[in-house]
Amino acid sequence: MNNLNNVPDTEDAEDIEDMGDIVDDDENIFLGRKERKFIRSEFKHEELREIGSSAMWSLSSWKAGNGIENLRDNNVITYWQSDGTLPHFINIQFPKKVLVVQISLWLDYKNDESYTPNKITIRAGTNFGDLQDLRTIELEEPDGWIDIQLSGDHTLTKTSRPVGANLFQIAIKSNQQNGKDSHIRQIKVFAPKIPISCDDDSDDDIPFSSIEFTVHETIR
Repeated sequence: MNNLNNVPDTEDAEDIEDMGDIVDDDENIFLGRKERKFIRSEFKHEELREIGSSAMWSLSSWKAGNGIENLRDNNVITYWQSDGTLPHFINIQFPKKVLVVQISLWLDYKNDESYTPNKITIRAGTNFGDLQDLRTIELEEPDGWIDIQLSGDHTLTKTSRPVGANLFQIAIKSNQQNGKDSHIRQIKVFAPKIPISCDDDSDDDIPFSSIEFTVHETIR
């Protein structure tokens, strides 16, 4: 059990762990054929290093009393609530380039219902002008930690290349039941456990992104 208030690790609940299955039904552009694959994050939280406290966080909107502090208070009872039209954005900006292997969101469909995100895109770049889509996931009634592994490679393993960027953006494109505003209860940003040197001048840490290369996935 995570010792920070009442936020459990993924290994503490089998039903939460089941949410880690990601189904990719997109055409495999390398093999030129349709295939169905299951992608599970290779990492548990304790195997990584949380670096979100080093970043400057900003929101596209928030409701009074449900602001950015509720995303980082290690308490899944509280939540951020947007207050505007879709899409909603959460921006995580670091003072220098960092290597990130996973972004984890705590979602609670049972309590939040139509406020629960349905479609989320993770983007990365050096600034707001060069953000690239990394992964797009679709969620069906998520409950607990949703661990989104990021990589500069097209396959996801523990040896996959981390994504190096100054800015990471979480874009909520739609909610369950066509809801307007969103709830997210916690967000954690994870780097490798052992720090890896990061070349600030390298553009190779963010994978090439296009309509063809963007990964669309469904978590059921």
